[in-house]
Amino acid sequence: LDSDDNVADPLWRDLLHSYYLTIAYLTISLTHFSRLGMNAAVRAVVRMGIYVGAKVYFIREGYQGMVDGGDNIKEASWESVSSMLQVGGTVIGSARCKEFRTHEGRLKAAHNLVQRGITNLCVIGGDGSLTGANLFREEWSGLLGELVEQGLIDADAAQRYSALHIVGMVGSIDNDFCGTDMTIGTDSALHRIIEVVDAIMTTAQSHQRTFVLEVMGRHCGYLALVSALACGADWVLIPEMPPEDGWEEKMCQKLSANRAGMKRLNIIIVAEGAIDHNNKPITTDYVKNLVVKCLGFDTRVTILGHVQRGGTPSAFDRILASRMGVEAVLALLETTANTPACVVSLSGNQSVRLPLMECVQMTQEVQKAMDEKKFEDAVKLRGRSFENNLKTYKLLAHRKPESELPSSNFNVAILNVGAPAAGMNAAVRSAVRVGISEGHKMFAVNDGFEGFYKGQIKEIKWADVGGWTGQGGSLPGSPLGTLHLCLSLPFGKLHLSTKPTCQPINCTATKALGSALQAYLSLLELLTARGKYDEFCVPMVMVPATVSNNVPGSDLSIGADTALNAITTTCDRIKQSASGTKRRVFIIETMGGYCGYLASVGGLAAGADAAYIYEEPFDIRDLQANVEHLTEKMKTSIQRGLVLRNENCNENYTTDFIYQLYSEEGKGVFDCRKNVLGHMQQGGAPSPFDRNFGTKISAKAMQWVSKKLVETFRQGRVFANTEDSCCLLGMRRRALVFQPVVQLKEDTDFVHRIPKEQWWLKLRPLMKILAKYKTSYDVSDSGQLEHVVRNRPKESDASAAM
Repeated sequence: LDSDDNVADPLWRDLLHSYYLTIAYLTISLTHFSRLGMNAAVRAVVRMGIYVGAKVYFIREGYQGMVDGGDNIKEASWESVSSMLQVGGTVIGSARCKEFRTHEGRLKAAHNLVQRGITNLCVIGGDGSLTGANLFREEWSGLLGELVEQGLIDADAAQRYSALHIVGMVGSIDNDFCGTDMTIGTDSALHRIIEVVDAIMTTAQSHQRTFVLEVMGRHCGYLALVSALACGADWVLIPEMPPEDGWEEKMCQKLSANRAGMKRLNIIIVAEGAIDHNNKPITTDYVKNLVVKCLGFDTRVTILGHVQRGGTPSAFDRILASRMGVEAVLALLETTANTPACVVSLSGNQSVRLPLMECVQMTQEVQKAMDEKKFEDAVKLRGRSFENNLKTYKLLAHRKPESELPSSNFNVAILNVGAPAAGMNAAVRSAVRVGISEGHKMFAVNDGFEGFYKGQIKEIKWADVGGWTGQGGSLPGSPLGTLHLCLSLPFGKLHLSTKPTCQPINCTATKALGSALQAYLSLLELLTARGKYDEFCVPMVMVPATVSNNVPGSDLSIGADTALNAITTTCDRIKQSASGTKRRVFIIETMGGYCGYLASVGGLAAGADAAYIYEEPFDIRDLQANVEHLTEKMKTSIQRGLVLRNENCNENYTTDFIYQLYSEEGKGVFDCRKNVLGHMQQGGAPSPFDRNFGTKISAKAMQWVSKKLVETFRQGRVFANTEDSCCLLGMRRRALVFQPVVQLKEDTDFVHRIPKEQWWLKLRPLMKILAKYKTSYDVSDSGQLEHVVRNRPKESDASAAM
């Protein structure tokens, strides 16, 4: 865009084809309820549309507003979507509309759109809402013909608006739409559930009670399954996998065994659509009465209900909705008359476009499989993530009898390295229980490598890690308080100390969780030491865990999501503190070392006007331009500004310097406040994402350790000296990949402790665009239309595609 707001970029000129694009944003639902995160999508579509030179309209009250027309269809402005990110629900309303299901209703809707020149729709909703939009699109030319016959529009208008283009975004807390890893609203709903479960667990433990919780999910058990995995529930009931006959007795036996093992509480999670093999509903009251009758436990029922749909959107949902909103606009810019209606989806950390009706048909196949009692097929159709959540839960929640466990003769120790990261205790719990299931004897090392040196090692058993998933910090402890999964030591004796008083132990494997570069460097040192000490010729694996998200070889790290939510929540409160005051700008410092992940992605989630990071150098001219930009915005209707600064972004332009600069240059227009968030970003209960990510990645790492120990066991000992026996397990797009640490050296900036390439830097232009900066956006990274492909994992066990 040039200074006159005309389309100056040749790329945009080609995309717009010399016409003035109109985008109608429609948010609809077949229920009366909205989904958390919708407002972030509304904001992104409006601002990205205006950015590319489009005229953008709100259609209020969903399809009802489209049918009624009038004031329900209004043009949106940049300022009309300000201060929306932290608001739950949808500010443009949502309603059921029986009339739109009729031909006459759709005819009225078409007339209202043509009157305003609207031929592009962004639709957010579930599969029913999106199916209705596609039907509207298919009937469009016929509807225009009827309008011409009735004299409501002329032939020229029918020719000018001859095609209707549809792009969908999925809003559903159930995460029941095939083709996307996550739907808008799901992560926020999980936050609400876990908050309630954590609160209930304290009273349940105090009074030795059993709680039966009902969560939403009439046809999909995603919320129930993932929340059960996140809180370590004793039992979970979901519609996709009804329990086997005799499940009542097995459940009561498990609850009784847990109480006998000194566990003071039991948690049972039931999806509202839970059924048995005869499609008979399983209710919370039935489960409660069963427990009381068979065990006599003090049992209470809690039905979470619509609290799961309310509250403030999580950081993940805000970022997801913003990215999908921008991608939807790009998809509309590139659509043609022959382009099928598409839905914007998330695959790993990438945006993709999928044919809408292919996704809808696959979603309907899930329900069909359930109706036909083909429950295993239903689980597979839900996708690899759902399937492996179920496998992982079974692996960790249900302990096999001692007689059924394999005997490996390997001892596995868990070691801590680095600073705290929320979610590490869930990872340790997972490692311990998977290791015990593999037949290993598990040990915990206190105080990291120092404790390892001093021999501060004790055996840790299945029950010892009960209730760890919701604990922040690091329970086993280290000098800096973190747990990291990083190495496994051999069958043979490792002398823990040069002191003659310290006895050697028969340590056959060790697992340590590694924070950022500290654990990574430790692995490199141990790898180098193999040439001198055979004891280090063992399989080693590191799991990334750091709030900074600066581990080479992994797009995400355990703890980063919790830190992002802490930053986002704090920014919301800080901005709210300025309500009713004069114009104010807040300068906020985040953690991250030299890595700008928290500042950049947190800025996108909180609606920041600028985020200063080391990876994107800036000077005094940039600072002055930012001040002038904020000054111009403050002179209009914007009342609050937000600027984030990564702690090590620049040694001279400190937080105090930026605060003083903004304060001086903004005199007469706005005043300034500063806040250093500090270590609050490392504390608190782990987010649902970090609990589940830590659980699944740690389970996969432990299974890799077991496999390598067997492969390298020769002549009574383990001997592993190849590069691929010392790995980092990281997430690449949507896959967990083992990568030799030696091969990652070239990808690492060791001086500044960051990867040389970081995927999230591509999100920074989005933050600038949504903050009204005239910047370039590389559309080469935008999603492309793909067909729905369901890649089945080759492995059949719980390690497959976690």
